[in-house]
Amino acid sequence: MIAVVEIVLEPGRIERHYWRDLWRYRELFQVLASRDISVRYKQTVIGVAWALIRPVLTMVVFTVIFGRLAKLPSDGEAPYALMVFAGMLPWTFFATALSDSSTSVVNNSSLIGKVYFPRLIVPIATVVVGFIDFLVGFAILVALMVWYRFAPGWQVLLLPVFVIAAFFAALGPGLWIAALNVKYRDFRYVIPFIVQLGLYVSPVGFSSNIIPESWRFIYSLNPIVGVIDGFRWCLLGGQSDMYWAGFGVGLCINAIFVWVGIRQFRSMEKLFADLI
Repeated sequence: MIAVVEIVLEPGRIERHYWRDLWRYRELFQVLASRDISVRYKQTVIGVAWALIRPVLTMVVFTVIFGRLAKLPSDGEAPYALMVFAGMLPWTFFATALSDSSTSVVNNSSLIGKVYFPRLIVPIATVVVGFIDFLVGFAILVALMVWYRFAPGWQVLLLPVFVIAAFFAALGPGLWIAALNVKYRDFRYVIPFIVQLGLYVSPVGFSSNIIPESWRFIYSLNPIVGVIDGFRWCLLGGQSDMYWAGFGVGLCINAIFVWVGIRQFRSMEKLFADLI
């Protein structure tokens, strides 16, 4: 049986039904996400193993530099390598999703110029692809916790809350930069620099507890800090202290980024086909 789709042309209909159309085109999420996953690992020698190698090598480097050479403390009795990897999980998800979503519209120029669909689907689909790498990294973390015989506490039940927070932390600036990148292509050179800098100013290779208390709130203005601390609190249990005031201000900043990102994206969306 062939389904009949009725197309109604009337002024302003797209604006009025934009969010409903976003749900109607939900299958496009799966199509774009599966395509991006296959393209990312196409013609690679070890395929999806790249999602394993990158965080593991970063963990080893940070453990040697910060844990062995700089002698920075871990969170409680948790092994330093475990603390680093618990911070690498949300950071890798955030960095991958931000980088991919910021260039997603330009990379899909041929599709955007030919077919109508809510353009928000494109950057959101790339964030979902980053979640696949996150699941691979989480499997490594489970193996590390078994190796160190370290069991999480009840806090692990709240981990999905911080996963969602990481999703929106990447989505907000990703939408904003994706829209600007269509008009100003210089942003594709700026994003790798921002991600590289953010790796060292965020508590990935060290614990936030080494930050002086008087500077802790200001340090939490970095929107990914509260998410990383939340991951460690969930996975390391009582070994990691949670700075709730910092997490709260981080949520507010991320909410502002999402709001600004959606407004910026929607305001420029009509011009994408002409600018690309």
